[in-house]
Amino acid sequence: MGAGHLTVEYDPRPSAVREARAEVRRQLEEWGITDLDDVADVAELLVSELATNALLHSASRFRLTLFAAHGILRCEVRDAGRRVPKVLEAGASESGRGMFLVDALARRWGCHQDGVGKTVWFELGTCGSGDCCRRQSQATTGGPAERSRA
Repeated sequence: MGAGHLTVEYDPRPSAVREARAEVRRQLEEWGITDLDDVADVAELLVSELATNALLHSASRFRLTLFAAHGILRCEVRDAGRRVPKVLEAGASESGRGMFLVDALARRWGCHQDGVGKTVWFELGTCGSGDCCRRQSQATTGGPAERSRA
């Protein structure tokens, strides 16, 4: 599997979510990550959730950053909003489930303030073994804005 880094900025328009998903797929194919389990599908889904949140809650440009190295794919979405995301129960509502999915599918995730905005990120394992890609079982240090699983 290759390693790499990519950063792309998007204007606050509905098509930006689709464009970000396509960019994730394209980049992961280039890095050779698409052949590993369902990493690319999960990354696309979770990036679309974070990008949608950025559009709905900040209505600003957002920046997608991908890092791949040492068996980890880290995806970040930075926007101008200050609202920290919360995990809601996946009830019958048609909205509000994005962070529930991130929490359920990501190995780790978190949020940190960046000056006028925030960055929400998640990590997925890419080493190709079941143990590598499993979530850690308990939250670790980093406060309420960072969650870790094994």
